[in-house]
Amino acid sequence: MTQRVELATVLDRFAVDEIVTAYAVAVDDGDWEAYRGLFTSDGRADYRSAGGIEGDTTEVTGWLSQSMELFAMRQHLIVNRRLRFGVLDQDSGDTARVQADYINPMRFAGQDGESTAPDFVCGGRYAFGLLRTDDGWRLRQVVVQEKWRRMPQPRHAPAST
Repeated sequence: MTQRVELATVLDRFAVDEIVTAYAVAVDDGDWEAYRGLFTSDGRADYRSAGGIEGDTTEVTGWLSQSMELFAMRQHLIVNRRLRFGVLDQDSGDTARVQADYINPMRFAGQDGESTAPDFVCGGRYAFGLLRTDDGWRLRQVVVQEKWRRMPQPRHAPAST
């Protein structure tokens, strides 16, 4: 490999990583316009393993914006990113696949008290499929594979004497 090819690969890695990070920030901040802008025109997302839907970007954005209203606080942490570039139409590096683990603490809206601790936490693995476009890297597919979740414990009434 020449230094020029290695530099291009490093720059692509940074660009793909930025898209994955932008995805988490858009969902956490409820910035649905930014979320839609991360996808190709034929982009799709699959949240069925987490109790959601699978569909095109418009359908999924509507579902996400409504579902996320339940949570006053969201903070995706996407880690252990494994990135592989692929080939499309005989040009190297036109596609990318990222597998990344996530943990997602959230706080239900309307909770009383002063606690800011999350009361709903889930974790699993994302599979991101990306495509190099004229506008840069974009998501073509997002699949969520939720592996676990911790729900709030029911609150027990204090014992009466």
